[in-house]
Amino acid sequence: MEIREFSPDHARTVRELFIRVNRLLAPADMKEAFEIYIARALREEIDKVSEYYSQREGGFWVAVDGEALVGMFGLESSTDSGMELRRMYVDPDLRRRGIARTMLVFAEEECRRRNRPRLNLTSELQKEALALYQSAGYQLVHEEVAVIGSNKSLGGGLRRYHFTKAL
Repeated sequence: MEIREFSPDHARTVRELFIRVNRLLAPADMKEAFEIYIARALREEIDKVSEYYSQREGGFWVAVDGEALVGMFGLESSTDSGMELRRMYVDPDLRRRGIARTMLVFAEEECRRRNRPRLNLTSELQKEALALYQSAGYQLVHEEVAVIGSNKSLGGGLRRYHFTKAL
């Protein structure tokens, strides 16, 4: 597996992975709300990945195994000294193979390369991701119930966990 910078050739597969993962995450009573969130995130972010992340002093990468896209993630500026990890998803059929951990290590190295010694992230609904972040040394700094939706959060009363790590 290797990590590559996002290119327009990855756009369709990134879009499909984003939709697939979010539909799998949707609790039965929130399916409609998730479809609204997916449409908004596609429109505001996923369908214009390069533009979105460059405007935020960041970048977007894909994890590939051969020619198959197996994961993805982005980084955007969050503070003068930190970056925010965004959209870290692994193909659901390929989980528990170290792909997420490899992407997380790459993201940390990219922050160091950019002289940003802090990585922040937020997670909701993904228990496995929470366990990964805690085992990788991330500290929970804040929990909230997200009420208002955006391209970063469904809202709807979901609990969001905010983590940080000094690199």
